[in-house]
Amino acid sequence: MTLGAAAFRYRSAQRGPILPPHDAEANRFSARAARYVRVGANVGGVAAKIAATRLLGLDGGTIRGAADLAAALGGLKGPIMKVAQLMATIPDLLPADYAAELTKLQSDAPPMGWAFVKRRMTAELGADWQRKFESFEHQPAAAASLGQVHRARAHDGTVLACKLQYPDMQSAVAADLRQLELLFAIHRRMNPPIDTTEVAGEIGARLREELDYQREAKHVALYRAMLAMTPEVRVPHVWPALSTQRLLTLDWLEGDKLLARKADPIAARNRIAVAMFKAWWQPFSRFGVIHGDPHLGNYTAFIEDGTPQGINLLDYGCIRIFAPKFVGGVVDLYHGLLRGDQALVVHAYETWGFRGLSRELVDILNIWARFIYGPLLDDRERTIADGIKPSEYGRREAFRVHRALKEKGPVRVPREFVFMDRAAIGLGGVFLHLAARLNFHHLFSEAIDKFAIDRVAERQRAALEAAGLGADEG
Repeated sequence: MTLGAAAFRYRSAQRGPILPPHDAEANRFSARAARYVRVGANVGGVAAKIAATRLLGLDGGTIRGAADLAAALGGLKGPIMKVAQLMATIPDLLPADYAAELTKLQSDAPPMGWAFVKRRMTAELGADWQRKFESFEHQPAAAASLGQVHRARAHDGTVLACKLQYPDMQSAVAADLRQLELLFAIHRRMNPPIDTTEVAGEIGARLREELDYQREAKHVALYRAMLAMTPEVRVPHVWPALSTQRLLTLDWLEGDKLLARKADPIAARNRIAVAMFKAWWQPFSRFGVIHGDPHLGNYTAFIEDGTPQGINLLDYGCIRIFAPKFVGGVVDLYHGLLRGDQALVVHAYETWGFRGLSRELVDILNIWARFIYGPLLDDRERTIADGIKPSEYGRREAFRVHRALKEKGPVRVPREFVFMDRAAIGLGGVFLHLAARLNFHHLFSEAIDKFAIDRVAERQRAALEAAGLGADEG
């Protein structure tokens, strides 16, 4: 399908309810206040413990405090759980015990009951909403931090996935981001080796986007266009007449969880891994777009003739659109490391937004860069970890970077870098689970073949226009 055809198909289908007449769940002071009460005491208490641990050198009770933090946040629906998971990946933001506990938080949360479902569906599609489906399952198929998914069937027999947003999520985001600012403020007072000043702004921007299911529908259209020639990756259709700002209805894509295929023969696991690589790197290298949340729950493997042939891409909330020059920085850093061209390496970091880099700081950043780029630089078939235990993968490099920045830092992390780094690590984690053996160098070389920033800019402009996204919406 051409981009123009995709645009016509998407726009011509945009009839139907878009917003309810009155938005009763806009960002409200009363809802924010209630959220502050629920979250604030827990986070504030934990922040005090973190401060005492760091500033006073206290060791006793750290493990217990970390468990208290996980317990306080893990049972709350809303963005605070996503924020907690992300905080665990930012070096030196939290004591090690706290970070370890937060990494255990799961995105599967207890679902809301049928009473909530009826209220949500009535508010979004009207009192006769059930007549718009042939069937609608009462029990959710999945539940996460911001919403839950129900399986349904259209009148033409198509199986559907209906994603319902939990109530008062706009207010929850506003309140939870204030709590995040509290933790970051404490972090900044401790003279950390990594300056996370811009991180909170990036997290907030992406979380607010995830609440807008109309935008997510456009993301789906964008990915359908970008991956139209990639049969290994399946992208659903949007059902606009059954979608609103807080209800997103897509085709149901049948597939197996990726972890269910871990015991498959290596050829099958490799096919899944190649599909994952293409689903992530092709949109980025050709259009400047990444899927910023590549955890296992956002993908399934589709099966043909009894074996996996590719992946279903299920969730499109956390999508990051970059300026084409940022993509150029990623490619420049690759070539700089490959050729040993220090000037090109420095240019790449500066393109990303790193400032005031001394020779020592560049050497430190290169430790992490060589870890992330390592499989792409190595022209041979290998696993992503290449003989290192999965539990130890990246720890040595992270420790070296942390120790070196204690002496030579701090370095400010540009906001554009936050989800790029997170997504790259998440993608590597999928490859670790699959234990795939691939020539990542060849795959990456194919992805950046005939790369040019102006080509990325033109493709991006056309793709965003076709999907109904403005060029300034990255």
